[in-house]
Amino acid sequence: MTYVPAEDRHERMVYRHCGRSGLKLPAVSLGLWHNFGHDTPHRTKREIVRAAFDNGITHFDLANNYGPPPGSAEEAFGEILKTDLRGYRDQLIVSSKAGYRMWDGPYGEWGSRKYLISSCDQSLRRMGLDYVDIFYSHRFDPDTPLEETMGALDHIVRSGRALYVGISSYNSTDTRAAVRILNDLGTPCLIHQPSYNMLNRWVERDGLKDTLTELGVGSIAFTPLAQGMLTAKYLKGIPEGSRATQGKSLRQEMLSERAIENIRALNAIAERRGQTLAQMAIAWVLRDGGITTALIGASRAAQVEDCVGAVKNLEFTAEELAEIDRYADEEKINLWAQSSGTSEGAAQR
Repeated sequence: MTYVPAEDRHERMVYRHCGRSGLKLPAVSLGLWHNFGHDTPHRTKREIVRAAFDNGITHFDLANNYGPPPGSAEEAFGEILKTDLRGYRDQLIVSSKAGYRMWDGPYGEWGSRKYLISSCDQSLRRMGLDYVDIFYSHRFDPDTPLEETMGALDHIVRSGRALYVGISSYNSTDTRAAVRILNDLGTPCLIHQPSYNMLNRWVERDGLKDTLTELGVGSIAFTPLAQGMLTAKYLKGIPEGSRATQGKSLRQEMLSERAIENIRALNAIAERRGQTLAQMAIAWVLRDGGITTALIGASRAAQVEDCVGAVKNLEFTAEELAEIDRYADEEKINLWAQSSGTSEGAAQR
């Protein structure tokens, strides 16, 4: 049966200008980091994407290494573009990235011109696209001149492979340098993608959030739900089959008893606001306009619909924010915390 999108889909979403650009992004975007590899049935992937599009999500975020195996998420999304979303390309923002290990040898990761341009070409082939709307440097490369990495992004735009460029997990200092280089090249940095949520507030300590506002660069916060910690899933402990039991990106030690108690307290605040914990967590990330869009993941369509419900109430009182601060305490869950270089990104995403 042919998929027909909901006619009122754009009325269900809030759209915000991305920095000082003319591009608007939905307040909630869909990431394909998890649940779009070979470990998920294709039917489920289609249902998730359909639910997103039906609810006004026009931005779909990918990377070369998303899977498993690497590349499979882009292949799956390419199939969905040819079927369910056929004819809607001009209503979509499709992004991809390169920076983490994608193939063997010295040219299969980091930030060299050779790797970024080759990877972009491969991503386009996997998705069956002539161009992506946004292409990112997925992580800062301490061993490649920043001028080379940004020069590759500039070339990707000028060659028609992408309309805009962005960076991901760069700290405030490196962001300023990257933006300056891109401005000099004539290809402004559209967007920055950092991790950010109530339990991982490094962008505030680092000053990155304020830096992006000052520079006029948009922002998309990934892991706004702290890998599922800021949902109802862990209110009663760690359920079998959850991400925390699968040995993936969320480790069980992150869910200490103290962390779970704080999550329960945050859930009580959400209930008083008439929201689910996930909805309040997304609204909190989007508060004050400092973040353009929250990047969610989903394992089923119902999760998408729940998250989109956050846009119905994005306002917080001063009292609510103060109470949230009592419990929005970091639990060492920043998987991208810097270990040796100069930027946030340190582990594969």
